[in-house]
Amino acid sequence: MLLRRRTLLAGAAGAAASFAIRPARAEVTLRAGDQRGNNRAVMEAAGVLKNVPYRIAWSEFVAAAPLVEAMNAGAIDAGVVGDAPFTFGFASGVPMRAIAARRSTQQGTAIVVRGDSPAHNFADLKGKKIATTRGSIGHFLVLASLRRAGLPGDAVKIVFLLPADAKAALASGSIDAWSTWEPYTSQVEVVDGGRQVTNGEGLTPGQGFQIASLDAIKSKREQLADFITRLTAARIWANAHRDEYAAIWAKLMGFPVEVPRHWFARTTESVVPTDARVIADEQKVIDLYASAGMLQKPFDAASGFDTSFNPAVEKGSAKS
Repeated sequence: MLLRRRTLLAGAAGAAASFAIRPARAEVTLRAGDQRGNNRAVMEAAGVLKNVPYRIAWSEFVAAAPLVEAMNAGAIDAGVVGDAPFTFGFASGVPMRAIAARRSTQQGTAIVVRGDSPAHNFADLKGKKIATTRGSIGHFLVLASLRRAGLPGDAVKIVFLLPADAKAALASGSIDAWSTWEPYTSQVEVVDGGRQVTNGEGLTPGQGFQIASLDAIKSKREQLADFITRLTAARIWANAHRDEYAAIWAKLMGFPVEVPRHWFARTTESVVPTDARVIADEQKVIDLYASAGMLQKPFDAASGFDTSFNPAVEKGSAKS
C-alpha cells in the first residue's frame, strides 16, 4: 500500500510527513523518525509490524539532519541516522543516545557524476563543485576522499544541498558531482545514466544508528526495545529475500523496480549490538571531523551509546 503524506512536522521545514499504525487498544505512542525507504519500508515488507502492542507514529524525513533537529525539539522519540549526522548532533548537545547500530556495505555511498562528465576519479574533481548534505555521510565521504588523495580541504568546493536540490543541480550541470547515499545513488546510476567516481568502500565505516531521545529511553524503554527487535528481524529477512523486497520497496516508494534491485544487489544491511568495533568505528568519524575543525566539542564515542538495548537486537536475531 502506498505511503500517504499526512502532515508536515513543525520545525522540519517540510522535511517530514507523519504516518501512523493504530493497533487495537494502543495506549503508548512511539514517535518514530524515518528516512525515505528505510525502516518503515523494510518493516512493512517483512511483515513485522503486525500486532504491535503500541501505536507507531511515523515521521518521514528527506535526510538525517532534519531528523536530528526534530529529536532535539522533542518532536520524535526515535529515528535512524548515519554515523556522521549522529556525530554532529551529539556533539551539539542533542539529548539522545544510539541504542543500536546498523552496519552495511558501502558501495552505495558514493560520489556520482553525470554520464557525460569528464571526471572518472576523485582527483578529476579538483577545483570542481561537489554537492552534499551538511553533516551527512556524503559530507564525510568528501572529507575522507580529500584526506586519502592528500589534498587540502579547499581542493574542491563543497555545496551544501538537500537531496532533491542536489539531484536537480547535478542534472542541470550547476554542480559537477554529488556525494550521496542510497537510494539516491542507484537512482542516479539506473534512471539518470550517471556513474560513480568513488565510493565508501575502505573509506567510510558503514555504520548507521537507531537513536532515541533520553526522555524516550526513560519513559518508553519497552516500546523501543520491541521496535529494535522487530527491525533487526526485518533486516535479516530483507537480506534473505532481495528480489521480493525490491519489488515491495519499489511499489511502496514509487520507484522503478530496477533502482532497488541495483541497490540491494550490492548492499547488505544488518542491525547489530553496540560492541567495541561499533564504538571504535564511531570514534574514527569523530576524529576525522575534529581534525577538519568541524566539531566544537569532540567527545569520547562510548558516551554516545546506550548498550542496554543489546538484548533487543539479539532477540531479533534469534527470531529470524
